[in-house]
Amino acid sequence: MRARIAAMTVLGVCTVYFLTPIWWLFVSATKTRAGFTSTSPLWFADFALIGNLREVLTYRDGIFLRWLGNSVLYTAGAALIGTLLAAMCGYALAKYRFRGRELIFNVVLGGVLVPATALALPLFLIFSRAGATNTFWSVFLPSVVSPFGVYLARIYAAASVPDDLIEAARIDGAGEVRTFVTIAARLMTPALVTIFLFQFTAVWNNFLLPLIMLGDERLFPVTLGLYTWNTQVNQVPQLRGLVLTGALLSVVPLVIAFLLLQRFWRNGLGTGAVK
Repeated sequence: MRARIAAMTVLGVCTVYFLTPIWWLFVSATKTRAGFTSTSPLWFADFALIGNLREVLTYRDGIFLRWLGNSVLYTAGAALIGTLLAAMCGYALAKYRFRGRELIFNVVLGGVLVPATALALPLFLIFSRAGATNTFWSVFLPSVVSPFGVYLARIYAAASVPDDLIEAARIDGAGEVRTFVTIAARLMTPALVTIFLFQFTAVWNNFLLPLIMLGDERLFPVTLGLYTWNTQVNQVPQLRGLVLTGALLSVVPLVIAFLLLQRFWRNGLGTGAVK
């Protein structure tokens, strides 16, 4: 009984710890400029959320909407392509035997351990050499690579796609691509959704790579756009409210993605944890 109470207490403290910043952000986004500095930070004052939303969406001809659209393009495209590439690589490493297979897999595992920040400068030098910095592709192409996705796809494919089923498909005349698309990919669906969500979250929250690569604000994702507004708050106090409301809007796509796909997310993580 004591252990259960202790566990519930720890969970409650963790819940409050993680939800307090979100609550503060929501409350702050509903306040007027004067109310933000003169009222309690954790409770409502004048409810001006609708006006704040209108202001952030119309400021400078709707530049925030452009940043939001850029984030959707970077994130949705990179997550979809990254998931497909990770699934094919993981399936190949799990089901095909060839020389160097374990070496390739170990290299992929090594890639999981390398922080993205360590790769930002080398990527900038490569794209600068190619004359591709300050372009859509300088952020999009590095974002489609997911070593963790390859790792998860391999262990899930090894466990959930029977070799006998693949052999039966070959005997029936199915090619390798058709076998992967019609059989393996369907059996790997929980893992693929998990990979997609990981990739979606990582690319959506990516900040350093766009900061290094991009100089044209029309190509900014929403994270970098809000950062540029935040650096100008001392000169333009009006931007503080826009940053808060924009930050609240920027988490909405992540919340929607998690709510829609959380069932597959839990299944994928659970399966990956015990293999």
